Amino acid sequence: MLPTDSHVHTEWSWDCLAGSMTASCRKAVDLGLRSIAFTEHTDFTAWLIPPEAIATMPEKYQEMVRTDGTLLPPPLDVMGYLSCIEECRTRFPGLRILSGLELGEPHWHSTDVKNILRSGTFDRVLGSVHSLREGPHALVVERLHGLRRPDDLLRDYLAEALAMVEGSNAFEVLGHLDYPVRAWPAEAGPFDPGRFEEEFRGVLRALAAGGRVLEINTAVPLDALIVRWWRECGGKWISFGSDAHEPGQVARDFARMGALAEGCGFGPGRNTSDFWRRS
Repeated sequence: MLPTDSHVHTEWSWDCLAGSMTASCRKAVDLGLRSIAFTEHTDFTAWLIPPEAIATMPEKYQEMVRTDGTLLPPPLDVMGYLSCIEECRTRFPGLRILSGLELGEPHWHSTDVKNILRSGTFDRVLGSVHSLREGPHALVVERLHGLRRPDDLLRDYLAEALAMVEGSNAFEVLGHLDYPVRAWPAEAGPFDPGRFEEEFRGVLRALAAGGRVLEINTAVPLDALIVRWWRECGGKWISFGSDAHEPGQVARDFARMGALAEGCGFGPGRNTSDFWRRS
């Protein structure tokens, strides 16, 4: 049995070009999933977009760029999103459908985060770092490759992830801890997490101390070494997330990553939608 996909985006996420909650539910049923969580992007950070990059962006994103060159994502339509959740629960009664949010840099936006959490009931709340400060501005991590050495960028990212874990209690699951690896430059050589063990363990210890959950994000599968460190640091819970932005990506690579998690000492919870736990 495949784990719950606890990190899926649909048409309600501002950055989805081909998202569909209904089609994602249908895909989950076809795969035999018992549960799925729709954790829509909830971002309050305005990112500086280099002028040369704007013209290459999809038109939907270009329209979000303000006159000062920053892109501020539109707010989540909470009422519309939760209504869609209820419609899908009715259409797919055999599938447990969980509501959720992916909060970007929640430690930077505590008031906005508190307000949105009060606006509805959310079963899964992820905390993620997508950007870093660059002078007076924030840039998405992908655009910092080339401005910072890959090793420096990853260490800066992990320092910010630690600040988020220590500075916000608004989320339960830490999303894609290895996010900069998605754009790891080929000229830097293969990514070796062992070179950053101290920094990874610092985040993992803080996460475990708070009784929170580490995500195995399968957009770029988390290295088994990091999962083993999580157990050694006292981590008790694992969540699986495809980070799907279109239905065909739901539960991608879950069978392989489930086997990896079992090899690192974690197994399914009591119920199908539970986080996996230390075995």
